[in-house]
Amino acid sequence: MAKKRELLPKILETGANELEIIDFRMYELLDDGSIYEWILGVNVAKVKEVIFKPKDIIKAPGLPPEAEGMAKIRGQMVPIINLAKWMKIKEPPNAGRYVIVMEFLREIIGVVVHEAKRIRRIRWADIKRPPKSIDEKLGGKVIGVVEIEDNKLLLLLDFEGILDELGMIKIFGIEEVETVENIEKKGHFKILILDDSPVARKIIRKILESDGHTVYEAQNGIEALQLLHQWLEEAKATGKDITDYVQLIISDIEMPGMDGLTFTRKVKEDPELSKIPVIINTSLSDRANVDKSRFVGADAHLVKFDAPDLLKLVHQYAIKKQEGG
Repeated sequence: MAKKRELLPKILETGANELEIIDFRMYELLDDGSIYEWILGVNVAKVKEVIFKPKDIIKAPGLPPEAEGMAKIRGQMVPIINLAKWMKIKEPPNAGRYVIVMEFLREIIGVVVHEAKRIRRIRWADIKRPPKSIDEKLGGKVIGVVEIEDNKLLLLLDFEGILDELGMIKIFGIEEVETVENIEKKGHFKILILDDSPVARKIIRKILESDGHTVYEAQNGIEALQLLHQWLEEAKATGKDITDYVQLIISDIEMPGMDGLTFTRKVKEDPELSKIPVIINTSLSDRANVDKSRFVGADAHLVKFDAPDLLKLVHQYAIKKQEGG
């Protein structure tokens, strides 16, 4: 047990407050013949490997126009998405030689990029909201921006949102929500969800509201803490308890400003807020992130988006209150 406590500060330092991203580039051929360099990034935790673009890509029915087809990567057939097509940019000749192989929501996907530069370590607090013009250019699919050297901006893409737009996100068991037999229903709850992705919030809200729950939303840990402290003040002023306002919190890990692990730690360190159960709901399924969730005091960890499993945890952990309480 002593060893675990010694490891905790290091895990929080390297896991909760910082993340590693792969800095990759897309080059846009402009009308005047010049090249614009897009500086983009994705969390290393979602990346399996970076490879040369496979030569044998097979056309397959049912894929979106942005997909080049399917390719065998390490014995598995993987859809290959052309990011330039999704971005609607004109590519220079001989661009798109690399593929970043990523894992999202239990699915493996390859994304064609022009160049993979380096791995960067950044702080969650340094991730800012994107300028409106950039976010609109990329269809609202920019999680945040980070200022790098030479006053340039690196854009973190919302790949969950991109895959949803392409019709490639699976919500496991959404059609089974009403009929699943092994969920013991214990009431309807007031639930706060945190996620920087509008698509993820929409999906989670749909799952929870289909089960009769009231849902409140926040885009990151900072917004969520502000809301919780507002409820706490109202509770004290009216003689109520914080659990009359919210009976469960469901939080993503990857969020700019304040990530889900830091948020959970702050909640669990507060004598009043710590009464509220916290479920970490993330696309990151590796063992390290499960361990980090436990270290900061999360009550459970779930990989997006599995509707029956999410509802099982809701009814297992949400604090039972009287109807109307």
